Amino acid sequence: MTRAVFFDVDGVLVHGYHARPELQRHWDAQLLQDLGIDRERFRNEFIFDIFIKKVIVGEMSLVEALDRRLPSLGYGGSPMAFVNYWLSHDSDLNQPLLDIVRQLKARDDLRLFIATNQDHMRALWLWQTLGLGELFEDIFYSARAGVRKPEPGFFDFIEHRIGPQTEPPLFFDDTPKVIDGARRAGWEAVLFTTVEDVTTHPWIAARL
Repeated sequence: MTRAVFFDVDGVLVHGYHARPELQRHWDAQLLQDLGIDRERFRNEFIFDIFIKKVIVGEMSLVEALDRRLPSLGYGGSPMAFVNYWLSHDSDLNQPLLDIVRQLKARDDLRLFIATNQDHMRALWLWQTLGLGELFEDIFYSARAGVRKPEPGFFDFIEHRIGPQTEPPLFFDDTPKVIDGARRAGWEAVLFTTVEDVTTHPWIAARL
């Protein structure tokens, strides 16, 4: 029998955004200096207004959304160049955790997956460019599912695709409300802050 084990991306597999502000690493710290875009305006007028509402759930492509908003933010370059800047600066992998994932991948009594709120372009970047596809069986993300964590439909989407499980899926995520949503879906969810939250989990520790 195998158990499905899931990891979130941001704040878990990748250092960057984290549910706890003091643990965040900002990809956009030099956005004004490098591209002439005020980072607070970008967050308010793009991230919160169109990215989270439309792009992250697959209703609009990232490039289309950037095409619409970047000119008003003072950026006259290609949205593709902006995407490359964004993705390359938001790619700080949590290598100690990935080392643990590699150890787990060698076992035959578990399946490794990613569960994350992402748009299509970054999901592909994570999977191919950053190489997460070499470690995980699949990446389930909000734009693909059409719904964000922690909404029930997100977990339903995943369960429909991985099939019946003999044990509850085990999920590591940095956001308390996502943990609550996963638990309501019947998953075993663990709040992630450091690698030790994975390595000291009894089920995982027994397999390392």
